[in-house]
Amino acid sequence: MSEPVQHTVAIDGSVATVTLARPQAYNAMTIDLLESLSATLRALERDAAVRAIVLTGEGKGFCAGQALDDPRVFPPGEAADLGRTVERYYGPFVAALLTMETPVVAAVNGVAAGAGMGIACACDFRIVADTASFTTAFVKIGLVPDSALSFTLPRIVGFAKALELCMLAEKLGAARADALGLCTRVVPAAECVAEAQRFAGELARGPRAIGLIKRELLRNGAGDLRAALAYETEMQSVAGATADFGEGLAAFRGKRAPSFRGA
Repeated sequence: MSEPVQHTVAIDGSVATVTLARPQAYNAMTIDLLESLSATLRALERDAAVRAIVLTGEGKGFCAGQALDDPRVFPPGEAADLGRTVERYYGPFVAALLTMETPVVAAVNGVAAGAGMGIACACDFRIVADTASFTTAFVKIGLVPDSALSFTLPRIVGFAKALELCMLAEKLGAARADALGLCTRVVPAAECVAEAQRFAGELARGPRAIGLIKRELLRNGAGDLRAALAYETEMQSVAGATADFGEGLAAFRGKRAPSFRGA
């Protein structure tokens, strides 16, 4: 599954643009990609010259969630340990997005599904193409939200709407996502990345207080992130061991509707 290039980094002045580079799979996440992204974030955070980050995807998708053909998550002939995957790979990556002082702007250029929506919501701002869409997706294969989505989504759209979006997993177009408060701004698709870079440039020209504000609001206004990530891991371990998840995965791969039994 390992690929020679899974993401790229371009630095222009004080803004770094990180681009997921699996366009053939709508930038679905692999463990290789998560590991390399986490290393990149750590390096950018240490680089005093980088004062804002743009995260986007190559091609038509922002990120379609976890790649279901990744053998590091779904080893042939073995049961997937989803709790371990969430704890070891997704948790550290989204925690870095949420807690690093460097502001992160998601340029949501296309579909953001499942973990991809979680990653977008873990960014500080979302510049969204008018052709983009969001969906929580997890329940469609019998799983619960992870990638900090259970932490971020209620804080962005409110508890009741977050419950609806997670339980129904409906697809949200850019206009509806904007009405719910998911978007910082919606722009024409061709301008999405450039507008995100311009927006990030404004942040990069701000004072050190920009990073301190992020730390302050996370600590005082957003609850216990580490506890939320730990509970996501626990719940995903339970969900990943259900027969419904096996049925959901088989249905997804077979391009049919799942027949869940509640077990």
